[in-house]
Amino acid sequence: MNSKTITNGILRAIVILLAIALVSYFLFKIQSVIVYIIVAAIISLIGRPLVLFLRLKLKFNNTVAVVVTMILFIGVFIGLVGLFIPLIAEQGQKLALLNTTDLEENVQNLYNQIINYFEFNNIDVEQSIKDSGLLSKIDFALIPDYLNKVVSGLGSFSIGLFSVLFITFFFLKDSKLFEEGIITFVPKDKETRSKRSFNKIKDLLSRYFGGLLLQILILFIIYTVVLLIFGIDNAIVIAFLCALLNLIPYVGPLVSAFLMILLSMSSNLGESFSDVILPKTSYVMIGFAIAQVVDNFFSQPIIFSKSVKSHPLEIFLIIIISGILFGIVGMIIAVPTYTAIKVILKEFLSEYKVVKKLTRGL
Repeated sequence: MNSKTITNGILRAIVILLAIALVSYFLFKIQSVIVYIIVAAIISLIGRPLVLFLRLKLKFNNTVAVVVTMILFIGVFIGLVGLFIPLIAEQGQKLALLNTTDLEENVQNLYNQIINYFEFNNIDVEQSIKDSGLLSKIDFALIPDYLNKVVSGLGSFSIGLFSVLFITFFFLKDSKLFEEGIITFVPKDKETRSKRSFNKIKDLLSRYFGGLLLQILILFIIYTVVLLIFGIDNAIVIAFLCALLNLIPYVGPLVSAFLMILLSMSSNLGESFSDVILPKTSYVMIGFAIAQVVDNFFSQPIIFSKSVKSHPLEIFLIIIISGILFGIVGMIIAVPTYTAIKVILKEFLSEYKVVKKLTRGL
């Protein structure tokens, strides 16, 4: 090996590294656009069965079917926003967000009732909280600043919403648009198998996201019934929000439990803690626990096994491993990513025994 060959090798390596660095920097700068594309792709997968139904069963033109689907999506979104407005307005009024003195007095009064209740039962909660360092003085004057930040973020949200809707329309109108963009980078001799993989992945993921909607619906119904039974204000909105948080595996139910406790207590702010707030909140959380049992032992195993054709234990391990490696985002994308990888492995590496075992049933 002469010096010229070594020099060329070093220069080639430098060029490759620079190219990787430039591409990485470019992807980092357009990360918001990448997020828009991913969200649009997920929405298009959810809407794909509806578009096919309108085209094949009702004989709609492709463009008309897509427009009808988009109108339904927008209608659902507007309806959800309309549901949340009363919750925000009512909770804002009850918590007196614009009157920080009243808010502080209400919270302090509730806190005192909680401490007195547990002290009556010989439980020194206040000292335990102080020792843990979890309780610090809340600066209520900052609440309006937080509200201003939320309002200022609405502009960026509007741009993102328009971008997602625009991209989703074309993904639905031309279902092969995203596929053809990726096929461009696939070698010619692997195009046929790649297209088969894409079609299989689209079918499985459409069923998976449809299954997630069913899972949310089941939780939503249970939460709504529980909250209505115990007279919690804005039960439908709270139930939907907590059901939606369940999309985040394992972490979502914890957040939704905390949120349900908070909103259940704030709905009765000013009432007696021992006579009203504690019993109602306890009953609500019993209902929440029942919903989680139904979801974890019945809904999820059936939905996952039917939609992505994977064993529940297999899914559980994949989600846990993804969470350890990549955090909450990894847990959310674990199942779709794993499903896509399984399809690709079956198409390109089906001759290996381990691949045959993993992809059995696909």
